[in-house]
Amino acid sequence: MAGSSFGTIFKITTWGESHGRGIGVVVDGCPAGIPLQEEWVQAYLNRRRPGQTRYSTPRKENDIVAIESGVFEGLTTGTPISMTVYNETQRSADYSEIAGYYRPGHADFTFDAKYGFRDYRGGGRSSGRETIGRVAAGAVACALLKELGITATAYTKAIGPVNATPSNLSPDILILERDASPLFMPGKAASDAAEEYLQNTMRAFDSAGGIIECIISGIPAGIGDPVFEKLDANLAKAIFSIGAVKGFEIGSGFLCAAAKGSENNDAFLGTKNGRAEKATNRAGGILGGISDGSDIVLRAAIKPTPSIFREQQTIGRDGCPRTVQVKGRHDPVIVPRAVVVVEAMAALTVADALLVNMGARMEYVRKFYDKNS
Repeated sequence: MAGSSFGTIFKITTWGESHGRGIGVVVDGCPAGIPLQEEWVQAYLNRRRPGQTRYSTPRKENDIVAIESGVFEGLTTGTPISMTVYNETQRSADYSEIAGYYRPGHADFTFDAKYGFRDYRGGGRSSGRETIGRVAAGAVACALLKELGITATAYTKAIGPVNATPSNLSPDILILERDASPLFMPGKAASDAAEEYLQNTMRAFDSAGGIIECIISGIPAGIGDPVFEKLDANLAKAIFSIGAVKGFEIGSGFLCAAAKGSENNDAFLGTKNGRAEKATNRAGGILGGISDGSDIVLRAAIKPTPSIFREQQTIGRDGCPRTVQVKGRHDPVIVPRAVVVVEAMAALTVADALLVNMGARMEYVRKFYDKNS
């Protein structure tokens, strides 16, 4: 299978299946000397761990990470960092029935079309558990970004018709309110309303989708390349690689299509502390594929969980129509547990772009190798 690796210099390769022995990732290209411990990575994995609220799958997994290589005495060594999370409560029998048919909204049909067979136990590589490797690697990327004063903060922006509006919150308060919500949605009123909507949805044996917003702060201007390696294009690829994502936008996004140029342009006001100041940030922190020094603001649209307990129409592997009712342990909404996945993929993209940018100017190369500096 191709396509399990991501990145140019800061490169990751994820491996494993939902119902195999475990899930993991290898991170290559990480600089030596970054403080990193299992507890740091574990904190990120705990945010996507199943079974913590009534709004996630009841599958109980501790998802304990083990750093197998690439770290010594609390610092990265510059060699590949390998991390493993072992699966503990696989119930493959829950999925034996679906071996003979294709679940609506899943990759069952397309996997069969591509490979001629599939691992039907929870979706195999298409399972949401594949994101464990992404989150573990994203934690390493966040450790790198922390050394440079850069942060990536994602949260639930909307679930169904319920929207959070945290634009007036400081980053610290945003994180506090986000982490106080079982849905990772800042603002108690919005979180409570979203819970009520979800409870009604669950009573109807249905599922919900939503929107995740991510803010990347502290990134300098000049990161990204103007043609095929645009920073926003690479962020879009990273976010779209998450299984449940069906839409991506940055800055004003699709709203700019209805705006006039005079309404959509961000006026430059001057510079402060070496950064350009803008009156607005409709561009979302990126111009021409290159960061402009403002916060990068992106959003991902997450589809409703396709595994629902309602009867649905599908076909079997023999092509004959049939009615199915999907069994097993599933999230009624994917959004809350995907928040940290979006955050991880954003961090991985930015970390890689920062390392790639080190060769953009001869002065950068000269400064690095100048023995007198």
